[in-house]
Amino acid sequence: MKYRGCQSIDKIFPFLYDKNMKKIAVIGGGAAGMACAVLLARAGHDVTILERGARLGRKLSASGNGQGNVTNIDMGKTHYFTDDAEKLARILEKFGAADAVAFLEGMGGIFLPDARGRVYPASRQASSVTDLFRRELSRLGVRICLGAQVKKLAYDKKTAQFSVGWAEGHMQAEAVVLAAGGKAAKNFGTDGTAYALAQAFGHTVTPLSPSLVQLRTSPAAVRGLKGVRTDALLTVEKKGAPAVCFRGDVLFTESGVSGDAVFRASSYAEAGDILRLDLLPDVPASRLVNLREEGDLLCVLHSALARHIARLSRENGKTLSVFVKNFPLEVTGTLGFDYAQVTRGGIPLAEADGFLMSKLQPNFYFAGEILNVDGECGGYNLHWAFASAHAVAEALS
Repeated sequence: MKYRGCQSIDKIFPFLYDKNMKKIAVIGGGAAGMACAVLLARAGHDVTILERGARLGRKLSASGNGQGNVTNIDMGKTHYFTDDAEKLARILEKFGAADAVAFLEGMGGIFLPDARGRVYPASRQASSVTDLFRRELSRLGVRICLGAQVKKLAYDKKTAQFSVGWAEGHMQAEAVVLAAGGKAAKNFGTDGTAYALAQAFGHTVTPLSPSLVQLRTSPAAVRGLKGVRTDALLTVEKKGAPAVCFRGDVLFTESGVSGDAVFRASSYAEAGDILRLDLLPDVPASRLVNLREEGDLLCVLHSALARHIARLSRENGKTLSVFVKNFPLEVTGTLGFDYAQVTRGGIPLAEADGFLMSKLQPNFYFAGEILNVDGECGGYNLHWAFASAHAVAEALS
């Protein structure tokens, strides 16, 4: 059932409030919020989703480059960044990739891994995953309040109830799940304002930064390459830390680089680091020793890249093969939160228990990106949304 605003829910639906069921408010209608609502409603609870936007799952519908990369067969804590790796590991052990696929297929559809272990719907449409959730929420009778940005969240010890308020309505709840996302991609309604709801109960927020995002370089270093896409082995060279490598697409932009390999590298790269691109990762350097001039790069590199490499060779007095196998770019920053897929940082995982209930306020739970957990590119962040929802539902059920 969907109601914009949902004014005074307790008065509109008094017959639905059985004293034996728990009233739960889920703040946020993204992947984590919808998954949590489905699991809680299946357990017999009375669930309301409060979503600030005009529809549910907008960010989910754009995930995986629009194809819906929902999890990864190679699951584990090593693919994540957090302040409490062991707690994260325990949550992932209880809800792994196979559990995520079973949960999703339990609502319908078929989900299959690709050669790199990334799991997608067979339709290759992220929007169809959102539609599965919407259909299941409707079947379960979960109330959905759209245009409901929660501004007030307080707890009354006398009644053991939360008071949840937004511009056009309010409700009482015995438990609250904060699943309102982080600060990345504010066009989807995740602008970082939801952290204040947790801070009102004494929670802290770690420093925030954009992740899974395009990287900036000196404009001169990529001049003339805008729109060129190539398969490359990308190495992030960091001072005082081991280098990390990623194989995949690199897309040159007017301000730096994008593409699959870059998004994966962005979890590790920061200003001052050096990206080194092997533009022919399947070709040994010994096969390139006879490259003497730009014309020798015909059918070897994209013509724009060939011109760029030839210019670098002339300016630096080095052979073409040096830059074909080691094209350097210094990172100067990122495109920021507006273009990032996820947020690095958030409410410390250490401030929640093993079921993601606040250690400062009983019956106040967290799920998804609001917490200080972010994963590498490849389905890990959506998996965290589902796994964290499962942990919360397990506690409340």
